Amino acid sequence: MTANPATPLLDTVDTPDDLRKLKPAQLRQLADELRTEMISAVGQTGGHLGSGLGVVELTVAIHYVFDTPVDRLIWDVGHQAYPHKILTGRRDRIRTLRQGGGLSGFTKRSESEYDPFGTAHSSTSISAALGFAVANKIKGAPGRGIAVIGDGAMSAGMAYEAMNNAEQAGNRLVVILNDNDMSIAPPVGGLSAYLARLVSSGRFLGLRELARKFARRLPRPLHMAAKKTDEFARGMAMGGTLFEELGFYYVGPIDGHDLDALIPVLENVRDAGEGPILVHVVTQKGKGYAPAEEAADKYHGVQKFNVVTGEQAKAPAGPPSYTGVFAKALVAEAERDPTICSITAAMPSGTGLDKFAQQFPDRSFDVGIAEQHAVTFAAGLAAEGMRPFCAIYSTFLQRAFDQVVHDVAIQNLPVRFAIDRAGLVGADGATHAGSFDITYLATLPNMVVMAAADEAELVHMTHTAALHDAGPIAFRYPRGNGEGVALPEVAQQLEIGKGRIVREGSKVALLSLGTRLGEALKAADTLETKGLSTTVADLRFAKPLDTDLIRKLMLSHEVVVTVEEGAIGGLGAHVLTMASDEGLTDAGLKIRTMRLPDVFQDHDKPEAQYDEAGLNAPQIVDTVLKALRHNSAGVNEARA
Repeated sequence: MTANPATPLLDTVDTPDDLRKLKPAQLRQLADELRTEMISAVGQTGGHLGSGLGVVELTVAIHYVFDTPVDRLIWDVGHQAYPHKILTGRRDRIRTLRQGGGLSGFTKRSESEYDPFGTAHSSTSISAALGFAVANKIKGAPGRGIAVIGDGAMSAGMAYEAMNNAEQAGNRLVVILNDNDMSIAPPVGGLSAYLARLVSSGRFLGLRELARKFARRLPRPLHMAAKKTDEFARGMAMGGTLFEELGFYYVGPIDGHDLDALIPVLENVRDAGEGPILVHVVTQKGKGYAPAEEAADKYHGVQKFNVVTGEQAKAPAGPPSYTGVFAKALVAEAERDPTICSITAAMPSGTGLDKFAQQFPDRSFDVGIAEQHAVTFAAGLAAEGMRPFCAIYSTFLQRAFDQVVHDVAIQNLPVRFAIDRAGLVGADGATHAGSFDITYLATLPNMVVMAAADEAELVHMTHTAALHDAGPIAFRYPRGNGEGVALPEVAQQLEIGKGRIVREGSKVALLSLGTRLGEALKAADTLETKGLSTTVADLRFAKPLDTDLIRKLMLSHEVVVTVEEGAIGGLGAHVLTMASDEGLTDAGLKIRTMRLPDVFQDHDKPEAQYDEAGLNAPQIVDTVLKALRHNSAGVNEARA
């Protein structure tokens, strides 16, 4: 393809097939245009910026060298894949990123054949790429598995589990380590690039294999000495000893923004008979956009922003965020109790624990992307008399479920779980929704599960958890701002397993858990206008249930509706089980459970997601009216 000099190169590239028709000398211009396009798009939509800017050249080089989508390219986490989306037929939709009905902020199989595997949680790419590589090897089909994984994601044990198993893939597996914090290697230059080209070349690999065959004929002591000499020499020059021990042929480090260095190395890796291979690439988050380069977080996640100045749109002034309220409450608890400590899994600012760390650095622990370790580490602290708060997003706590069961609940250790991002999360969509924590925690013996209805309740629950030494306790709260209620001057210790009546009525009872309480109160207002006297209860606890309160409401109301921001199997299931066990449904009581639908909901604005889920006031009213109509029809039928 020959581009018109006046036509931007990016306008000529719709898919990687178009990209591979360009001359190598044109790739620098294409990368510059791609970076500009990404900045423009994210300026309009918001989203993840810095990580994508850091892999622009790498994205161009991979698609130029490898035969995607036959070669399966998997971006770990996927939040750095915006340039990849632009180059793979989705440029015309890139300004719909993270919007309702638009492109996902992560890779997604249903979006494109160039997204062979959905990613949004960290450290899964090598395992998945290995699966693709081995499958094609077994079938005798073409296609490699290519995993691009960041140095932060390499803090998770799953990455090493996959690498330990990778030799089965042979040369069909390529792992590209995107080192963008320089945590593994210092800045690299021309000598390093030359060495990388040299050791990845077919000539070097051929000579190395000949040397290996010769060495294998030597007596074992000499054979082992020759092997270790080879590994030591290359490890001293290039830092790859760890990866060699895991069975990878290590190449790097390479400047990830130097296309003249990247292209020949990746071509050598593509053509190599040696494998699996790990290519170590050093990049800079936020590369090429001054505001991002200068920002402490490299503009990792941004609101809509002015492309010229970099100034981000400010959210309207409003109540403090739930995350901020929790952080402040935990700091207050730690000031009075020296045994309180905090643990996060690579999300200090996301969970608010960066504020805790500033005041109590010796009692604050960021364990990296290692949720399993975080939970068992907390269990060890608790067993030794500390009071650990393990603050993890609901969706990420799923990764440590076995540790919650085996290391915490069975041993009845008082680990406190602060579960952020509970419920639906808006633009991050299904992969980050906190839909399942009520279900997977409330089923466990010894576990206490609370849900805050507002920010004042969150303060009380943080205090309650701090004082609860009888076993594990969890409290959940959503993403975003609070309800605007006044924060208490003095936190209260809640009685375990006891809810509260917020509004008294006589015919309909709405049992709310969590921040749907506001919608339940709105629904009660509407029901009152229809002559339906309505009680609203904030249960506070999914486990243990306030059986006395629930029983009382069931015996005194005609319709009982549970409302929760969780999947099937949560509060509603426990209430139904209790009612069934006690025979409370035998007298014609109508019980309805309202919960998240049994689907993975796509990204959208949170209010739109909850409307789609049917958990807003109008749907609560409709549920009550349908139950009453059904009840009336049943009575009339019985009389007939």
